[in-house]
Amino acid sequence: MPLPVRSRPKERILYAEGFPEAAIRRRARAGAADAFPSPDDYGQVLFGADPDCPAAADDLLDRLRLVPPVFVPQRLAQLVELAREPMYRDVRLETTIGGFRSALPLYVSAFGSTEAASVALGLAAGRQAGRLGIPMVIGENVMPVNSYGRLEADAERSLLGRIRAYQAEALDGYGGIVVQQSTEDADAEVWNLVYSDPNVLPLLESGRLAFELKVGQGAKPGLGGMTLVGAEAAERLADAYLLDPVLGGDRVLRSSSPGTFTEEILRQQIRLMRNNYPRAKVWVKLPPARDVSTAAQVAWAAGADAVSVDGAEAGTGWAPRAFLRHVGLPLGECLLRIGHDRAPSDPSCLLASGRMWEGARVAKCLALGANAAGLGRAALLAVDTDPDHGLVNLVECLALELQFLVSALGKYHVQALDPEDLWSPTPASSWATGIGSGPA
Repeated sequence: MPLPVRSRPKERILYAEGFPEAAIRRRARAGAADAFPSPDDYGQVLFGADPDCPAAADDLLDRLRLVPPVFVPQRLAQLVELAREPMYRDVRLETTIGGFRSALPLYVSAFGSTEAASVALGLAAGRQAGRLGIPMVIGENVMPVNSYGRLEADAERSLLGRIRAYQAEALDGYGGIVVQQSTEDADAEVWNLVYSDPNVLPLLESGRLAFELKVGQGAKPGLGGMTLVGAEAAERLADAYLLDPVLGGDRVLRSSSPGTFTEEILRQQIRLMRNNYPRAKVWVKLPPARDVSTAAQVAWAAGADAVSVDGAEAGTGWAPRAFLRHVGLPLGECLLRIGHDRAPSDPSCLLASGRMWEGARVAKCLALGANAAGLGRAALLAVDTDPDHGLVNLVECLALELQFLVSALGKYHVQALDPEDLWSPTPASSWATGIGSGPA
């Protein structure tokens, strides 16, 4: 008969195989503060999926393979059109993203106001995205933190500064600016300011301005924004936010509401955007939620020009550890669920983000129905490496890989990719998707 726990040798309890002793000791010392990454990392570090965490390890996209065919009728059609054998450089990458003409099936996804997405990096990303002819999303809270930019002293740090950086080098007729709005941005009337600003008129007149309604994000699906503030700021904000001294020390956790959505509320939000800002495109950003497909269908039916989905691998934000490691659907599963409910001929624009850094992952997303892939952490790391050419160099590498891959699949436009180009070693989903799998 086993000994009672109280009389077992101490080392058998503390050193049982697989027992997370270090984590438990850390929590015993720090208490509730250990639910979060180090406060010293707030705003300084890019967060997201750890390659060893469950969300990343079980990612469908990593398990799928791109599989070329023997017979390539589309290559034959291209041969006839060109009067020569087609090569990988004949693959066309230009596409339409959320109502914008884009040189590539890529866009810069949202990063906001923290030091990890500093002013210098935001401006560098804007200039290079404009030069590449791809859209760029300006993330939440840039205006509340850095001002709108009407005063000269605030010009570079501001929301308007990021818009101007993009405009300064934008390819004529390509790309566009997308301004995201969170609850705090709505309180500051960000969209009203942008839409009525004469500086933004060239974007409006050329059809290159969009507003993105943020319903959620991959870093902490189901939670609202979280910021660390000092004691003095906490006192000022006490009536507007939930303030929690859970972290100890002189910093307080300030949380905003995640927002309350039903199908009807989402419909009405989109209709309001279309009525109030008729010359701007409407984008909707969804979290990796279990009903993500239903939400996408509602958004498209209400008139959204694009729906973007952040997988559990996405997000650069500071969030509770449990969310970064265990909450939300992987991006591949989000795309499968949406694809299951979406007709193959559906022209609605679907955008995907989450660990996009090389061509094969982008190609798999396109084959699963996405129209383009968003570069978030990858874009920040690229411009941090080289503020003048880093993002351009990264995108040039991605573009070449995409041309190699699409050509190998016997196709000559990125939008020709579909599930027939994919194979999964295990059943890809609980739904029949048309993706081939190995023996049961």
